Amino acid sequence: MELQGKSVLITGASSGIGAAIARVAAAAGARLMLTGRSAERGEAVRRDCGAEARFVAADVTQKGAAERLVEETVRQFGRLDVLVNNAGVIHRGTVATTSDEEWERLFSVNVTGVFYMARAAVRQMQRQGGGTIVNIGSDWSVVAGRDAFAYCASKGAVAQMTRAMALDHAREGIRVNCLCPGDTETPMLVSGLEVRTGDVARGIKVLGEALPLGRVGRPEEIAKAAVFLASDASSFMTGSLMLVDGGNTAG
Repeated sequence: MELQGKSVLITGASSGIGAAIARVAAAAGARLMLTGRSAERGEAVRRDCGAEARFVAADVTQKGAAERLVEETVRQFGRLDVLVNNAGVIHRGTVATTSDEEWERLFSVNVTGVFYMARAAVRQMQRQGGGTIVNIGSDWSVVAGRDAFAYCASKGAVAQMTRAMALDHAREGIRVNCLCPGDTETPMLVSGLEVRTGDVARGIKVLGEALPLGRVGRPEEIAKAAVFLASDASSFMTGSLMLVDGGNTAG
């Protein structure tokens, strides 16, 4: 799973799965353009990733941000080989309890942000003759979960966006796949458990016991799968949804 010399742009790279992908990609030899909303956390991740990493603070929902990030990646490294669309948020609630503002914010990040970034990346990849996009979905891209109506809808959209892009751009040498993690011990999961249960350790234990493997995932496990999809090791894969979910969707 080598990424030696490849330029990789990762959104949502300042914490959780995005930060883990950055570190694993750096170890695989990638040249990294990292982005996220927190400059402080992003710079900490950049330092972990070595001399071939850069960080630019940005909000992927803002018009023009995607083009600026792609342009900066090309300016730094000469091309864009891989985009990892990782930025995402979650909101808990049913259709009855989800507000307009919650719906719009979630879709702005999880769907529109992916669209903006993918569009800018594909245009650059068309010019240079190919590239790879890895969209980070969820096991809830494939099956639904309770009390997460808008999140499930948004991650289902990411799955379909992946398939549509894969069909549209395969003959241009652009591969597009979707990595679908299950419950993973990230700051997002921890903060959600703090709000809902007040007991993070027990919450993680309960979530893990519900999975066939008996535990939740670790960010580095998801990151290794992302690097596989980003690398030439997955060269005959496009339009795929790759589940890394501890067996959650098997039954």
